[in-house]
Order: sequence, then structure tokens, then C-alpha cells
Amino acid sequence: MASGRLDKTLESVRLDKWLWAARFFKSRKLASEAISGGKVHLGGARVKPSRAVKTGDQLEITRDGYRYSITVQGLNDKRRPAKEAQLLYQETEQSIRAREQEQQLRKMNNASVHQSDRKPNKKERREMQKWRNR
Repeated sequence: MASGRLDKTLESVRLDKWLWAARFFKSRKLASEAISGGKVHLGGARVKPSRAVKTGDQLEITRDGYRYSITVQGLNDKRRPAKEAQLLYQETEQSIRAREQEQQLRKMNNASVHQSDRKPNKKERREMQKWRNR
């Protein structure tokens, strides 16, 4: 991206590089692991990290329990500021609504969980560990 615009000279970019440049993952390694782990689909199919992405491709990305359905709008192989990275893709309205509903549901579920004022002491940690191992 030269001076805040999309790079028009690129015809395709590696998928892991594009996900990193679009700021879906903090590193290319994390992007590659997500792709290899089946968390990223291109056109509904599982792909490899080296797969080329072109403008207009449809991606489904699962990250942190949320699912993003996006269309690639631009290409870049360099990580730029978040404002510029947002120009690289367009998320579908349906995806946005589903993610917002999931956030509301998680908020409501977490509201009923008691949050302690302090960290558990050694005895309480041991009891919690015993409970988890059952």
C-alpha cells in the first residue's frame, strides 16, 4: 500500500501473508497454523498457507470462536496500519450480525459467573485442580 492506497501492482498474494497484512493474525506463523488447522476456507474449501489469494475471493475465517465471512477487496503483502488493513476486505452483513449476536450471548452467559475479588490461595488452587482432573 503506497501512501494509504491499495497496491494495484499485485495480482495475487499468499494466503498466510494476506491474513497477516489484513491483521486477522498477529504473525504469519499464527496465520499458517490457522490455515493448516482448518480455520480458514477459501471458496468453501480447505486450503494450504501458500495458496494464492486474488481480489474477489470469498474467505471464511474462524478466530477466537467467531466466524468471519469476507470478500477480498485488495491485496497487500506488507503489514500496514489497521485503517489501511480494513480496506483489504469487506465483511458480509450476515457475518457481522451473527458475530454481534454471539458476542451478546457470551456477555449474557458471563454475567451470571461470579468474579472473585482476589486470586485463589494455594489450597483453593489445589482443590480447583482436583475438580478439573475428575
